[in-house]
Amino acid sequence: MPATRKDIIRQLQKDILLWQGVTPPAAAAVPVGLGPVEEAFPHGVFPVAAVHELLSEAVEEAAATSGFVAGLLSPLMQRGGACIWISAARQLFPPALKAFGVEPERIIFIDLAREKDVLWAMEEALQCEGLAAVIGEVPEISFTASRRLQLAVEQSRVTGFVLRHQPRDLNANACTARWRIRPAPSQPEPGMPGLGFPRWQVELLKVRNGKPGSWLLEWSAGRFQPVVEKTDEQPQVQVKKTG
Repeated sequence: MPATRKDIIRQLQKDILLWQGVTPPAAAAVPVGLGPVEEAFPHGVFPVAAVHELLSEAVEEAAATSGFVAGLLSPLMQRGGACIWISAARQLFPPALKAFGVEPERIIFIDLAREKDVLWAMEEALQCEGLAAVIGEVPEISFTASRRLQLAVEQSRVTGFVLRHQPRDLNANACTARWRIRPAPSQPEPGMPGLGFPRWQVELLKVRNGKPGSWLLEWSAGRFQPVVEKTDEQPQVQVKKTG
């Protein structure tokens, strides 16, 4: 049976990725449940064994970013293995991680006195094959430092996250993806008081060999869920006058 146009395009895309040095994901790749966001990545799979850069400006954006990363940690840590969270000014409240299915006792928090030590500690941690992920909170990162982190994860297959709050310089670096996470208004459940499930406006600003985009996601039922915004338009009813 002759190949269809869609099959030919799909095969060409795979060939181009191989020529660019992007290998297909292993059969044991970890699905993180990002739904339509994962289609933006090569082969439609969230890149593990890679370094992700997440930007934030306001305090509420930094908090939203921490929650979003916690949602990513949940599936990454399901196979076992601990996570290391490194910071010089940690604001995270560890018990809050339970809301995203992460046990805080499985995370090793390292609080350092100087920001310049965070990247060194992160590089050393990323070389430990038994870890599920390593997170480092640091505002600035050079191309050289990011390249060292990327080389480390290519050997250990550990996933790294660099949380950059109020960065001064958005220079090019070797991170696989650059994200911007913003908090979004939640939607209370019908008939229930209080707030709804956490929501984020997720922007993928840069992704190697992928397609940047923006999505509205919600954390409910223990996983990320895409949110389809409803319109306020009401169907028009025509009233005919009689008499």
